Amino acid sequence: MAIFLQLDAVSLSYPEQSQVVRDVSLHVNKGEIHCLIGRSGCGKTSLLKVAAGLLRPQQGSVHLNGIALQAPRPEMGFVFQAPTLLDWLDVSDNLLLPVSLHRTVTVADRRHAAQLLEQLGLTNIAHSKVSGLSGGQQSRVAIARALILKPSMLFMDEPFAALDAITRDELQRDFLKLCLAFGTSVLFVTHDISEAVYLGNRVSCMRAGKINASYDVNLPTPRQPTLRYSPPFNALCERLRATMDGAQC
Repeated sequence: MAIFLQLDAVSLSYPEQSQVVRDVSLHVNKGEIHCLIGRSGCGKTSLLKVAAGLLRPQQGSVHLNGIALQAPRPEMGFVFQAPTLLDWLDVSDNLLLPVSLHRTVTVADRRHAAQLLEQLGLTNIAHSKVSGLSGGQQSRVAIARALILKPSMLFMDEPFAALDAITRDELQRDFLKLCLAFGTSVLFVTHDISEAVYLGNRVSCMRAGKINASYDVNLPTPRQPTLRYSPPFNALCERLRATMDGAQC
């Protein structure tokens, strides 16, 4: 499988601080979801920002689709823990905001937006103000907005962390369907082991700024909700937890 995102021996320090990312090499294959887990403060969000070109490493290199990455590129999408939607716009206009910032919104853009809203179960609130939406609905709008420009690479930083368990499970299911439909490559940061195993094709554990271990997730695809209760799923979750506990990730 072709490598799409490649990080080679990257290191990052903030002013007057020790290194938060230390000599990390990591890759994401084309169409793959690579999950990055670790305890708070281990450097996983900083690594995500380096991978996305939001921060420049002091050492090492980042390549996206074989080209050195100096800054975020148009083929990238971002979803963070806070949806960061604009309260004065309705759902449809929030979704189309990335398009309107680049060019005039076309009929085809609105058709694509309507399709995304349908796929994420948001059609009936397309013209509602986002201030009145639930947390789950706002997260769905944020995902749809990240996908509106059909990015080839998506960066996600704990986007479902604040949601209740049932809503989170539903969003994970719908997110996987969309990534499969679009062939999107994803680097996904989470502290939730179960989420990482359910979503990921590969999971890397981070400790004190370094990748401590990586595991392929050899579980059936497309993922079904019942997979969460299967012995292979729970065995991998236990293995990752043991790695985190043993390494103090």
